[in-house]
Amino acid sequence: MKTALLPQLQTFLVVARLRNFSAAARELGLSTSAVSQSVRQLEAQLRVVLLTRTTRSVSLTEAGRRLVEKAGPALGQTLAALTEVSARPGEPVGQLRLSVPRSAVPFIITPVLPAFRARHPRVQVEVVVEDRFVDVVAEGYDAGVRLSEAIERDMVQVRLTDAFRFVVVGGPGYLERAGTPQRPEDLLRHECITFRMQSTGTLYAWELERGRRNWRVPVRGGIVTSDTELSVILAEQDLGLAYTLEPMVAERLRTGRLQCVLEPYAPKVPGFFLYYPSRAQRSEPLRLFVETAREMAMRTFG
Repeated sequence: MKTALLPQLQTFLVVARLRNFSAAARELGLSTSAVSQSVRQLEAQLRVVLLTRTTRSVSLTEAGRRLVEKAGPALGQTLAALTEVSARPGEPVGQLRLSVPRSAVPFIITPVLPAFRARHPRVQVEVVVEDRFVDVVAEGYDAGVRLSEAIERDMVQVRLTDAFRFVVVGGPGYLERAGTPQRPEDLLRHECITFRMQSTGTLYAWELERGRRNWRVPVRGGIVTSDTELSVILAEQDLGLAYTLEPMVAERLRTGRLQCVLEPYAPKVPGFFLYYPSRAQRSEPLRLFVETAREMAMRTFG
């Protein structure tokens, strides 16, 4: 591709990532009309339609999706390389864009970023907090953080935390009022603070296990949320039972503000992992982040 098209390509990639011309214009510091014109110029040069536009939404065509997958990582590496020219010898520079679920923020991002920024001040870090599973290649991320079972097999996985359990918790007031469930099916008679999956829009069925037997309980209640931390806060206020990862409520359990129920049925998961497409595509900022994250997150989580 001619170098003259690089600005248009960069603009297109931002629009493709945000799925919105106005938002892309704000990020790039341009007018919406200038962004739209830049994408039209790129489409004219390539002689293909890259984006389908309506008054309400923007979506990628098949050609647009392929261009994002092929050109996105390469352009990011090129821009990082150009930035490195002005850096002091040996000083890492560039950008790092991560997709992280909200539940992982206290264990991965909060403890790691201060140390990472102190060591590598010229690396710009963007953390997008979202609970849906993200295709890091198609959406322009360097890497994502998820539980290992949610990661595609063709991704490189780097462990960031130890294994942990998911637990059902409730406040002492609620348990005194409603009683303590003894078996998974008892949850169907309790007020449960339910969780709506961002990726599917469905209510999450709580997963429990004991030995070789597994349960998926379609719990219901008067409160639905897409935020795990909020469900824990509401459980602490005696509004019902919540389902969450045990490290998130460790202090509340220790002080008695919450109590764990159905503990023999608490399922264990391998932990949080960083994932990215291949070691060949791993940038220097990502390598350094992995190094810092493995050091800090394991210490904080333990």
